[in-house]
Amino acid sequence: MWQQVLQSVRSYDSHQKNVIAVSCAIGGGCLLVYWLLSRRRMKTLEMGDGWWGPGKKPSNEKEDEGIRPFQVKTSEKEIQDLYQRLDQARYTPPVEGAAFHYGFNSNYLKRVISYWRNEFDWEKQVKILNQYPHYKTTIEGIEIHFIHVKPSHIPKDQTARPLLMVHGWPGSFYEFYKIIPLLTNPDRHGENIVFEIICPSIPGYGFSEAPHQQGFNTIAAARIFHKLMHRLGFQEYYVQGGDWGSEITTNMAQMLPKSVKGLHLNLVFITKMDMSSLVSVLLGNYVPWLVGLTREDARRIFPYFQKNVYNLLRESGYMHIQATKPDTAGCGLNNCPVGLAAYILEKFSTWTDNSFRNLNDGGLERKYTLDELLTNVMIYWVTSSIVSSMRFYKENFSTNPNTTPAARVGVYVPTGIAAFPNEITHCPRSWAKKKLKNIVTYSYMPRGGHFAAFEEPELLAQDIKQFVWKVEHL
Repeated sequence: MWQQVLQSVRSYDSHQKNVIAVSCAIGGGCLLVYWLLSRRRMKTLEMGDGWWGPGKKPSNEKEDEGIRPFQVKTSEKEIQDLYQRLDQARYTPPVEGAAFHYGFNSNYLKRVISYWRNEFDWEKQVKILNQYPHYKTTIEGIEIHFIHVKPSHIPKDQTARPLLMVHGWPGSFYEFYKIIPLLTNPDRHGENIVFEIICPSIPGYGFSEAPHQQGFNTIAAARIFHKLMHRLGFQEYYVQGGDWGSEITTNMAQMLPKSVKGLHLNLVFITKMDMSSLVSVLLGNYVPWLVGLTREDARRIFPYFQKNVYNLLRESGYMHIQATKPDTAGCGLNNCPVGLAAYILEKFSTWTDNSFRNLNDGGLERKYTLDELLTNVMIYWVTSSIVSSMRFYKENFSTNPNTTPAARVGVYVPTGIAAFPNEITHCPRSWAKKKLKNIVTYSYMPRGGHFAAFEEPELLAQDIKQFVWKVEHL
């Protein structure tokens, strides 16, 4: 009997060893697969280096990494020159019933220019601009301008989260002035999350120096902004953006994922449609649930997508000009403030709500004040930056976006998306996750368009806070 028991034990022991051996083999294979997938997940954009100053990069001279205080200033001579140009404006009467379908309605433009010339107080707006601390620092041969706002009070047992916010075209750092106090003050309704805000001007925009060399694209801007944050002493930080800011901050997440704690976007670019996306376009209006869309996705995409070619032609003419011959069109805008205002403010009409093109005043004063709109225009005017800002399109569309290094790298940092209903394009979560692999929050915002921080600062601030709170508690 004992021999039978002993034999059973030996048989069981042998079986266990085989099971363990097989388990180890399977486990080893799983570890190998996990390691290979991890390597794939950790694929990043090359950080590299660059030189955007004039001429060749000095071989022996070390770059000045100092942070220098800066203030917005304008001379009386510049203002008088502006007034003279405004006084000499010529207008072409609009065709009857044109509203904003032909572009900026010249009848309403006369009112805007009259306000600019006779009522707009630039000196007052300069004081508003200077209410936040401005700085400049030299990175890769050019001066980078930014504002840096620290919270006035940090709740007990809390720390301020660094948050880099990046604007787009034809906006500026000024877009964030209404949202900054909402993010730097403790939340009265929520989790007492406060931020330390850094808002840079993209090189070639506003008070940041324009690149002197060809090839400055979103990847170069992402690298410069990483260097800026590290120079300010931050090793980990959140990033947020819309328009070009969306692409720049996404590149930042692809480049140094260990530095980017979270990525928040209010616009997601789709440059490549795969077969599943095309199928969802074909069937989404009829059976959205079958192709990974929600009813809200279908409502926002259709019937717009069915008229996509027409809508793209109607709203993307500026992009074709700026992506091919920006200096030609920019020359006129840089010399004529009336043309500059019309060119920029027309986007604040149709990109805020495309139904505003049916209104004679473009609906501009429904969402903004003329003081706010003209302050943004003045930033372009006093810095002569419209041409260099337009060049950013040329540099980013010089090659097929689908063949760039960024197109081959996924985003694995925690990501939040605020989808505003009047944005120029809608990206469903099911499409976004093909590139953004770790979507933590996806919010269908109740109202608002392209210039989210400028137009709906409360909504955007709350969504950013909810996203960061969730990331911090993962």
